[in-house]
Amino acid sequence: MHKDTKQKQQKSKKSVNKNKLPAHLEHINKMAAGIDIGSKSHFVAVPEGSDEVCIREFPSFTTDLFSLADWLAKCGIETVAMESTGVYWIPLYELLESRGFDVKLVDARHVKNVSGRKTDVLDCQWLQQLHTYGLLSGAFRPDEEVCVLRAYMRQRSMLIKQASTHIHHMQKALSQMNLQLHHVISDITGETGMRIIRAIVEGERDPIILASYRDRRCKNSLEIIAKSLTGNYRDEHIFSLTQALELYDTYKDKLKACDDKIEMQLTTFEDCSKQTHSDSLVRKKSKAHCKNKLAFDARSHLIRITGVDLTVIPGIEASTALKIVSEIGLDLNRWKSSKQFASWLGLCPGNKVSGGKRLGSKSKRTSGNAASALRIAASTLHSSNSALGAFFRRLKSRLGAPKATTAAAHKIATIMFEMIKNHVEYNEVGQDYYEKQYRERMIKNLSLRAKTLGFELKEIAC
Repeated sequence: MHKDTKQKQQKSKKSVNKNKLPAHLEHINKMAAGIDIGSKSHFVAVPEGSDEVCIREFPSFTTDLFSLADWLAKCGIETVAMESTGVYWIPLYELLESRGFDVKLVDARHVKNVSGRKTDVLDCQWLQQLHTYGLLSGAFRPDEEVCVLRAYMRQRSMLIKQASTHIHHMQKALSQMNLQLHHVISDITGETGMRIIRAIVEGERDPIILASYRDRRCKNSLEIIAKSLTGNYRDEHIFSLTQALELYDTYKDKLKACDDKIEMQLTTFEDCSKQTHSDSLVRKKSKAHCKNKLAFDARSHLIRITGVDLTVIPGIEASTALKIVSEIGLDLNRWKSSKQFASWLGLCPGNKVSGGKRLGSKSKRTSGNAASALRIAASTLHSSNSALGAFFRRLKSRLGAPKATTAAAHKIATIMFEMIKNHVEYNEVGQDYYEKQYRERMIKNLSLRAKTLGFELKEIAC
């Protein structure tokens, strides 16, 4: 009897161990909910046993969102996973976050359902199931004050984009009247161009008088500009030009109002500067006038809220730095290292490997505004006399402009990461120092290669 009892106990233990789930498939978030976001309604799934009905549909009206949050609280839900569908997730995300729920915004590409079974009910169930096992990671979302700044900065970018369309409308109206103004001046929205366009709208038709509005810095002479302003001034085209100019001025006024909001929001950030940075303010040389630059001193605000001067990095202006900060925030402890930060931005080579063979090393596609700003900043390094400029030109000659731009943007991203996180200033070593280091590195590599072939490399003075 004793042996039989012992054998039965061993068999029961084996069956228990056999049915036990692996550690990575255990229920990590037991009270987790999944929400499938839609424009008209949201489908919500909670664990079985939390309520009589585990899946409910809520319209997207605000009162119904309150009912959704109340139902989740009644079911004892602690964490919620939802897809990032358009902008429809924002009201619900903000509401649930204010109610104390741990909300995770997940990429829809990472939670694809089984092929052939695509319904809203199955989507919310699938989200809830994956989140229960801890298989979903939330997307990055900065602090609330940074989110407000980011919204203003994105609105500003939209205003600039919309204003540029009306510049095209003005140029089209001028071309329809055969006024070749864009061929004799570099920018029709500059000092000369806007004076002439405003005079045309006000009724002036004499080419000589219009050409007299030429700025003294303009390269072409009065005669050439007057010749380009001889055309067919038809009423319908003048009407189109007038409306385009009015809309352009309207967007410029809205841009100024947006800048005021941005400056007001920046004043709410905590002061992290430990010194006045007066030396760095003097070191930064002034650049050419930019039409779309911020209407306030953004550089001093950046130094105050970050504690460092980001504009000393080659290619980074105050507006670019502010745009990047509004996207990534000021708390960079979310990323373990600068390498992980650059990978999140999509500025690292891919690691597509199968069967021990590398299938591709293209950087992952990303639509992030921070990565776009870094790439634009990197593309301006072609004529820079800095170490980053020399690095960019060397890679551009060897790999081409796209890869060189990504590599330079990666370097700028890692520099910004270290500056903001560790509060260290950037030390520009210069182009000559970089070229010297590159030459020494090449000599060392050539010496090692010659040594493997049985030769000795010697330097001959010229």
